[in-house]
Amino acid sequence: MFALVDCNNFYASCERVFNPNLQNKPVAILSNNDGCVISMSDEAKKLQLPFGAPVFKWDQFCKEKNITVLSSNYPLYGDMSARVMNILSDFSPDIEMYSIDESFLQLKGFENYDLAAYATKMRNRVLKWTGIPTCVGIAPTKALSKVANKIARSNLKQSKGICVIDCEENRIKALKWTKIGNVWGIGRRLKNRLEAKGCKTAYDFTQLPSNWVLKEFSIVEWRLQKDLQGISKIPLEEVSSKKMIATTRSFEYTYSDIDNLKERISTFAVSCAEKLRTQKSSCHMLIVQLSSDRHQKDLAQHRESKTVFFSYPTDSTLTISKAAVEAVKSIFKPGIKYKRAGVIVTGLVPNDNFQLNLFSEENPKHKPLMSAIDHLNRKFKADKIKLGNQDLKRTWKMRQERLSPKFTTNINDVLIVKAIK
Repeated sequence: MFALVDCNNFYASCERVFNPNLQNKPVAILSNNDGCVISMSDEAKKLQLPFGAPVFKWDQFCKEKNITVLSSNYPLYGDMSARVMNILSDFSPDIEMYSIDESFLQLKGFENYDLAAYATKMRNRVLKWTGIPTCVGIAPTKALSKVANKIARSNLKQSKGICVIDCEENRIKALKWTKIGNVWGIGRRLKNRLEAKGCKTAYDFTQLPSNWVLKEFSIVEWRLQKDLQGISKIPLEEVSSKKMIATTRSFEYTYSDIDNLKERISTFAVSCAEKLRTQKSSCHMLIVQLSSDRHQKDLAQHRESKTVFFSYPTDSTLTISKAAVEAVKSIFKPGIKYKRAGVIVTGLVPNDNFQLNLFSEENPKHKPLMSAIDHLNRKFKADKIKLGNQDLKRTWKMRQERLSPKFTTNINDVLIVKAIK
């Protein structure tokens, strides 16, 4: 059996944990640079605030409806997510973190367990220890556990956040309730094709001939159909090293001078190098991207990227940052107002298994230096050690005018409780 544990309105719930005044009130969370709505509470959904709504167009609507609008607080969300996942790992050793707010758990050897009671125990512990509400769906396959979770979430009062599909009757009933467009893994184009074939529900999809599904679509859709039929074909995914690492961001403001761009690119390169060392990899190739604001059509536009090849694989911050800065200098055009940039490292190889170069190699001093920097930054939970060409005060320069405090990741923002005798 598989369990899917999904945190309800995760970003809004994290904000509510440390600000109880937001309980039972409409809350909306914005994307990077306070661009558009990416998450909201159930109360805000009932007011018909659309997902993706640009805040500059909907700001008046939010004020009239008393919707609290907040900037994304990713340090807080990431820390709360880690706490939730750590609690869930106590319930099964086989866990797949599917996203920041949901995880699959494989329940082996639970044939004689009361699964509804076990799910209730999971839900209650996460709520008690973190304050985050969740829903739990349990079924014989991953796709069916997704369906079960959606049913639990849609009928929260009746289901109490729990749905278990443990017999054929429940499976068919759940699939007939689920519209084809709401099935995990079925996007808009696939939905249109299936509806043209007469599929209105997930149950209709399971009734199609499997050979036809494999012939007309792909092995992915065939596995999904089998999973919905109760035959497990989608296993838990193991954590694997990334094939490519990217750090791309939109700027808080447009930049037209090379000094600010060099600082941003260096910071992005440092982030990529740190991620490389975390997964014990080195890169052969670096790509630097630079683009102007495409929404400002009255301004001159420029978009370009440059690829740099290293003669030896490297994970050194110094080497990668230096190459990235040289690359951005070569593609920069004076007079252009740049809004977005990015650094991508690719051609990744493991640090303990790569082809040596007879004529060039990494400076041997870089390895212990990078190790010391990583150790200090981990110890003090912040980017205390930076390169001289980085901004020493701010790392990620985003517009966050409605940001809540970093309650769990910054000692200066920890809540103070005053006891009164």
